[in-house]
Amino acid sequence: MVNTSFSRRRLLVAGAGATLLAACSESPPPQSFRGIDITGADYATGFSLTDHNGQKRTLNDFKGKAVVIFFGFTQCPDVCPTSLSEMAEAKRLLGPDGERLQGIFISIDPERDTPEVMKSYVTNFDPSFLALYAPPGELDALTKSFKAYYKKVPGRTPTSYSMDHSAGSYVYDPTGRIRLYHRYGSGAQALADDLKVLLKG
Repeated sequence: MVNTSFSRRRLLVAGAGATLLAACSESPPPQSFRGIDITGADYATGFSLTDHNGQKRTLNDFKGKAVVIFFGFTQCPDVCPTSLSEMAEAKRLLGPDGERLQGIFISIDPERDTPEVMKSYVTNFDPSFLALYAPPGELDALTKSFKAYYKKVPGRTPTSYSMDHSAGSYVYDPTGRIRLYHRYGSGAQALADDLKVLLKG
């Protein structure tokens, strides 16, 4: 005679084991970001540029920090100061973790943006922010490697020109991997929220 209660117990144990195995085999849910997730992108993977203090810089210099990069120019009337202000505000919103954020401004106007001009400009937003410089002959290759756009727009005089440029920010995690692209106008809170996730690892 079959012991039905024993058989039922075996089925219950087997079922519980299968459920546990299925749960263990499931991958963790993808992280939800407010910026555009570009993890694994084959662009914006690095740089080797001189900062406003004359020091050569690469992403490896900032291991352990989240890095936010913005391309612009110091005579930009609105987009650039707004983006850098949001970056500075995001740092403030991070509280103590703000020390683990490195803001970087890369000039697309090497004719007018001297190291002295850039230093005065970026440190006005936050003393820890760095401005990086690419010589005119290297700027095209750099922006292409980031899929960033810029174009000189003539003015009334040779020195009164403006610059059209893409206005998003590139966000890297503390290991130096490109992770996010934040569109212009996303806001400081959205950037801070995503940086919190990246800093937690």
